[in-house]
Amino acid sequence: MQEAGAGTLLEAALTRENLQAAWKRVKANKGAAGVDGLDIEQTHRLLQTTWPQIRQELLAGKYRPAPVRRVMIPKPDGSQRELGIPTVTDRLIQQALLQVLQPLAQQRHAAQQCAAGRLLRPVGRTPPLMTSSARTARCGPACRVVWEGFSRQ
Repeated sequence: MQEAGAGTLLEAALTRENLQAAWKRVKANKGAAGVDGLDIEQTHRLLQTTWPQIRQELLAGKYRPAPVRRVMIPKPDGSQRELGIPTVTDRLIQQALLQVLQPLAQQRHAAQQCAAGRLLRPVGRTPPLMTSSARTARCGPACRVVWEGFSRQ
């Protein structure tokens, strides 16, 4: 079952302008080829012919990303960690979706968090144990920032 508005978000992610911006980001990040072995330029040439089919699969909910290529990355302590590298096509799709979803998530959570990590509480909801050293400042119509006082010893 599709969520309300999900089709609209996917369509927004697949607009020409958004895909061009996503491609610029993917290209700027460089990165290695995925399991298909295609680098950025090879993928660019391939997408010129395959993109209409990929787009239809995405819109129909039938697209399946390729498996990620696993590589081992050395850690400072001498051990290694596994890293998964998606194909350039899958990175493009991920970036296009991110560019549409991230601003929505930031708007949704703006009333719950603050860039400085301060606690936001709904207006009118004072915790029962708020000390007299706590100060508040309004940051919008429905929330306020609460700084809890700390004593230095």
